[in-house]
Order: sequence, then C-alpha cells, then structure tokens
Amino acid sequence: MHITSRTKPTEADLAQTLRTGPFDLALRTALAARGLALHRVQHRLAQRGIKVGVTSLSYWQQGARRPTRPESLRAVRALEEILELPARALTRLLEPAVRAVDHERPPGRTYRSLMDEPRPLERLLSELEAPSDGGLHTLCHMERVRIGGGRELLGRDSHHVVRAHRDGVDRYVAIHHGDPGCDPGKVAVRAAENCRLGRVRWHAETGVVVCELLFDTRLRTGDTYVFAYGFEDGTGGPSTEYVRGFGFGGAQYVLQVRFDAAALPVRCRRFAQATAGAPRGRLQDLTLAGRHRGVHLVEQSVRPGILGIGWDWN
Repeated sequence: MHITSRTKPTEADLAQTLRTGPFDLALRTALAARGLALHRVQHRLAQRGIKVGVTSLSYWQQGARRPTRPESLRAVRALEEILELPARALTRLLEPAVRAVDHERPPGRTYRSLMDEPRPLERLLSELEAPSDGGLHTLCHMERVRIGGGRELLGRDSHHVVRAHRDGVDRYVAIHHGDPGCDPGKVAVRAAENCRLGRVRWHAETGVVVCELLFDTRLRTGDTYVFAYGFEDGTGGPSTEYVRGFGFGGAQYVLQVRFDAAALPVRCRRFAQATAGAPRGRLQDLTLAGRHRGVHLVEQSVRPGILGIGWDWN
C-alpha cells in the first residue's frame, strides 16, 4: 500500500497499518483515511487545550521525530479520538520508544546486538554500507530449515513480506550464521523471487555470511514488497538448533525445521531469549510430524529478541 494524495486508504488498510506500525506510517494513514489536513488537526487539538505545532505533527507523520514527552503523548491520545481510532491504537506503537526514554537507552535493538559475535558482523555490514535500520519493517517472515542425514544444516529458505518506512529502499541485507565447522566461503546464496544477488561477504572464524538482495524496484514509503531467498550450506558439524533474531516486534514469523529420515532427533522444543546470552524461556516441546518429519513454530506477533527451535540427537 502506498499512500498518496490521490489514493485514500480503506478501513482495511488503516486497520492493518495500526496493527503492524510503525507509528509514523499509522499516523499518516489515519490522517489520509480521515481526510484531515495538519492545520485542521492542530486546531482540533487546540480546542482541547493541547498546543502542538504543525511542524511537529509533520515530523511525527514523516518519522523524523517520535513523540515521547508527557505533553506529546497526551496529544497522541487526543489524536486517537480526533481520528476516530480505537483506544491506544497509536500510543501502543510508541511504547518501545517510551520505555527506552524512561530507561535512557535507544529505542529498539539492532539484530546485530542480539548475537554472540557482534564485532565481526559489524565489520561485514559496514563493508556493505548497511545502516542499522534498513528502512524496512517485516510484516511476515516464513522460514524453512533443512537438516541432512549427517545431522548437518543443509540449507534454509526464507520468504519475506516487508513494508518500506522511508523512500528509496531498494535492497535487503540477509545474514546467515553457520554451525561450528562451517566454511562460509562455500555457502551459496540463492536469490529466489523478486530480487537478485548483490555483494556477498563472510567471516571464516565465526561462520557468518552477509549478502545484499537487490530489489527489482525502488520502494517508496508505505510500499509493500514480497521476495524470497535461500542459503545452501552443508559445511558445518552436527546442528542442534536454529535461531532467528528480531530487532523490532510486531511481525508474524513461521519457522519450519525438517529432518532427514535417516537422522531424527529424540526431542525438539521451541524457546525464546532476550539476547544470545540471556536465559531461555517460553519453552515448549514439539512433536515430529508429517511426511517430512518436521517441527514448526508460529508467532503471530514477535517480540524483540530471539526465537528458535532446538533439538537433541541422543
């Protein structure tokens, strides 16, 4: 969905954007759906005794600034009424940033900060000139992992649905962490749908591979995009888990792990962590099922942190 002055969002568009965020896109969509100009919104806020400049409102809807001060949050709550939105529809999207200000730490966490080996990853990403925020929010991510007869990670396939929250986004940087013994120089990257492979970099000691997936078009703010890619590995030792880090919450995530019939684990379970070194929680046993002898997890709205599935061979 791309919002322009000529395209009025539907109620379904608005409901989806309020559900997934981010705040600036949700506010912009609500203003367009209600047909309210910023000066009219400012006037209605003033009638309620709330003084907010048109420039501030413009910054909020552009994502240049986020309302975090008490008087700004009061204005956001009033906006929910003025724009005829459900209670907390907008303030909910600000909660991570508000908590961050309260605790004097930056809003959200980058994917790289969740991992055990951030420094090599930082270097690889800097070589690709990858910013900490790539301009995309994931709406849905479906991932399938294949474990071979030698208990090795054969490969994985990813299917992404994303939305741009700024103009000019034309790529996605994917990261692969191989198991111990992985030879990242032999890991192959596949651009499967609506993208093509750009630069690839790796770090031998940690088994990390990063690559550019170049889109077939340049996205504008609000545009959605679907693409798919995969990594072919098979170079590491026995695999015992697969994890995925999330710097921001709200997306739907589906993870499938399939095992070779010649090598089936004796136990599988899902888990969650705040960071790689944090205790694991939300443990749940999973049962092998289906023709492909696999397990899966479905998270309707992920939280910032790590989700994964682990398994025991003995």
